[in-house]
Amino acid sequence: MTTDNTAPERDTRDHDPSIGDFQLEERSSMRRVAGMSTELQDINDAEYRQLRLERVVLVGVWTDGNSALADAAMAELAQLAETAGSEVCDSMIQRRDKPDPATYIGSGKAQDLKDIIDATGADTVICDGELTSGQLLALEKVVNVKVIDRTALILDIFAQHATSREGKAQVTLAQMEYMLPRVRGWGESLSRQAGGRAGSNGGVGLRGPGETKIETDRRRIRERMSKLRKEIKGMKQARDTKRHQRRATTVPSIAIAGYTNAGKSSLLNRLTGAGVLVQNALFATLDPTTRRAELPDGKAVVFTDTVGFVRHLPTQLVEAFRSTLEEVVDSELLLHVVDGSDAFPLRQIEAVRGVINDVVEEQKAERPRELVVVNKIDVADPVVLTELHHALPEAVFVSAETGEGFDELLGRIIEIVGSGDTEVTLEIPFTRGDVVSRVHADGAVVDEQHTQDGTRIVVRLPASVAAELGAFTSNG
Repeated sequence: MTTDNTAPERDTRDHDPSIGDFQLEERSSMRRVAGMSTELQDINDAEYRQLRLERVVLVGVWTDGNSALADAAMAELAQLAETAGSEVCDSMIQRRDKPDPATYIGSGKAQDLKDIIDATGADTVICDGELTSGQLLALEKVVNVKVIDRTALILDIFAQHATSREGKAQVTLAQMEYMLPRVRGWGESLSRQAGGRAGSNGGVGLRGPGETKIETDRRRIRERMSKLRKEIKGMKQARDTKRHQRRATTVPSIAIAGYTNAGKSSLLNRLTGAGVLVQNALFATLDPTTRRAELPDGKAVVFTDTVGFVRHLPTQLVEAFRSTLEEVVDSELLLHVVDGSDAFPLRQIEAVRGVINDVVEEQKAERPRELVVVNKIDVADPVVLTELHHALPEAVFVSAETGEGFDELLGRIIEIVGSGDTEVTLEIPFTRGDVVSRVHADGAVVDEQHTQDGTRIVVRLPASVAAELGAFTSNG
């Protein structure tokens, strides 16, 4: 197979190629201090204290599958922890039918975990699952260090990587939705009750138990969540307006989705030269990036890079990033990027399709056509690639790093995007330059000649556009 590393013609008007390098340098210089901030300065004595992820021990419960899958799950948790800025000291996994309802891993293993913490000097335990408030508290009492779960860890990573106003608001909302049922007393401080009128001396007949500190915290969190939802709704309207504008131009939209760190941003850069941040880390991209490009046949398309998915993606994040995920549902083609170098790529596909199916069902939308793109074939295990060839016969195998397979990928994109086009010959008078401009913008020109009466163009156009321009159709 010949490889052409030349990227399609770039549209450089709406992006700065140096942005990706700047973001990578800025992110590399970040140092983890605190996360999961509630922006409520007076609840520091709540259970929801600031996270300080430094030296951690990982804990998992293996309920199904083989040991290789369990090891892969713990390896992914370790990568998540490192992305959050942690140093992984040790890990332990327990084989159980289901997590212990009290301490997640059982009292005996909890004591073993405490011994590991004492030996390693770790200050945080990260559990590979979503724990209840009771489980967190019970396990903390045994190990005597901070305990967080997988959901809190992912939310913390999102909080570090969000850069846009919308992304930050979405992450903050997700954090608070997670936090609300988990706010609890630390010592006895949150069991204090304020007098009548929430602490003011209301006089005879007005004094009473009032709110406890924990109830005040929960009320303030709900108020903040309500405000954030209104802000995100306003941002969603702006995003919808931009989406409708793109639809009005009849330029096909192509969404790039997939598991986190599968190489989506690298694929976008290779296709469009966008200069988007590329980093070997989970959730490096949170804010969707849209770039216009021209395919080799001359047809203009719009590519959108979206947030990555992960196994057991927190439901709070799916809800908060709903407007972003709608970019995937509303696209005409979905490029589903898969990490071919992963030990279990089919599990990645299952996780991504599960989230997309949920969004499609909720929006009651038609699922876009999907093209699976297996990336990183330059570093993938040949045995895994052979299995993927059998399991995914329609997939395209590429390397965003070397450019291998991109000729085939572009050919498949042209084939799919142009499947609803029709080829017509138009005779356009010289006085209708606006029609010529539209033809070039909305279609793929096959041939163009200037005649005595005007411009003769052979072009492939969407059927709707061809019908609108029927008055210029040549019978010859």
